[in-house]
Amino acid sequence: MDALKYCWTDGTSEIFHQFYLITEEYYSQIVGGAKNRKAFIPYNISESIQDVLLVYQDNVCIACAGMKKYSEQDVEIKRVWVEPAYRGLKIATQMVLKIEDKARKKGFQRTILQTRPIMPDAIALYKKLGYYQIENYPPYDKLEGAVCYAKNL
Repeated sequence: MDALKYCWTDGTSEIFHQFYLITEEYYSQIVGGAKNRKAFIPYNISESIQDVLLVYQDNVCIACAGMKKYSEQDVEIKRVWVEPAYRGLKIATQMVLKIEDKARKKGFQRTILQTRPIMPDAIALYKKLGYYQIENYPPYDKLEGAVCYAKNL
């Protein structure tokens, strides 16, 4: 097994778009169907994510995470995903740390993100990395089922 390879791209990447479709299906499944998350979809278009980190193992892409400028101070973490067979290897942790480092280098002061209470593993990861819950920021302040977190860089 080769070492993991981390590669930066953007939201127009075909590989990232494939992960986007997987995550769309997953999120729809956990909330009881796409109709229950229709309001979230416009805020998560893959092409709108400026920086995307892809993770490869043996030349197969196994994980992704993105960051999208939210404001002059804040960058939003989007679409953190690790294929189920590779979970538990701290890949999500490494991706979030790499995004934080890139955000810091780009001059952002804080990372923000939105998740759901029904995703306790995601919430546990973010809390372990120093994220704290904040008031839901727009557009999630108007969407039921969202919780938001932030971390000062």
